[in-house]
Amino acid sequence: MKVLVTGGCGFLGSHVCEFYIKRGAEVISYDNMTKHELERTEFAAEAARNYNWDYLKKIGVSLIKADIRNHQELLGNAQGCDYIVHTAAQPAMTISWEDPHLDLSTNVIGTFNVLETARKLKVPVASCATVHVYGNRINETLKEGSRRYIREPEGIDEGHPILEGTLTPLHASKSAADFYVKTYADTYGVEAASFRLTGIYGARQFGGEDHGWVANFSIRSVLGRPITIFGSGKQVRDIIYATDVCEAFDAFYKARRPGIYNIGGGPATATSLIECIDMLEKINGGRPDVRFAADRHGDLRYFICDISKAKTRLGWSPKVMPEEGISSLVGWIRENRPFFIGDDK
Repeated sequence: MKVLVTGGCGFLGSHVCEFYIKRGAEVISYDNMTKHELERTEFAAEAARNYNWDYLKKIGVSLIKADIRNHQELLGNAQGCDYIVHTAAQPAMTISWEDPHLDLSTNVIGTFNVLETARKLKVPVASCATVHVYGNRINETLKEGSRRYIREPEGIDEGHPILEGTLTPLHASKSAADFYVKTYADTYGVEAASFRLTGIYGARQFGGEDHGWVANFSIRSVLGRPITIFGSGKQVRDIIYATDVCEAFDAFYKARRPGIYNIGGGPATATSLIECIDMLEKINGGRPDVRFAADRHGDLRYFICDISKAKTRLGWSPKVMPEEGISSLVGWIRENRPFFIGDDK
């Protein structure tokens, strides 16, 4: 089996590459190695960006530095592949409103190019969407508990209306890409899935305030830096460990049942920002310094996936619970402290 992973040197992409290498596949990481998010952090941006490249090289992944916005380059490098896993994206809401052209060209044109490549090569493709496609009117349906927002019913399925509420360029670009996946399945018969993902976290994630909040909180707690919570801290996500998402990609490859899927931990892994801080206090033996700031434009205060469709159609369900996953992430951060210090600036 030969697998091409776009964004392969990113956090999730690196786990997909590792997943398939360990199963004996030939794996290509296709990544342009940009540092848009890392340059906004206090990390050693250059070293952090190369971390996954170096790791994947050691385990035998083929590395290609190239951009999904270049269709001919992508098509040329995908020749002979059996499966494309599309994780490359502009994922940050903040960057989307600051640079809408980057957001559109990466998330819409890039995904279009991936789908065209899959169509021409007649191979299945799984693409990363986000629960942000639903918009944020969900905020209006919530009750406020003592430590988290509460909603009835708890889980939200794929039939929930999309693009409701106050929208940002990220909402538009990720929704357009999501529609294109369905379009290519419906019109061209491409075996394509769009995974509406929520709260992914795990080792090798250089999360910051723009994206990757579980990793951001974990990194700051280990380094003794203050954590800023935008809003009340009662925001909820059904966080999901990266290896569980890899299992979902593989489940789709085996099942070949095209469609839109909510992929999260479900109610069992639902965690508020405050509850994540509580777990970090338990893991680290001390409570992080937490500061509060105003809500950010377009933020979604609650999402817990109803994952029934993925369970039924793909035979997939998540395994890693939050305390186990966050403990593993914290262990990786402790082993790699120099990458978070910012000594290359």
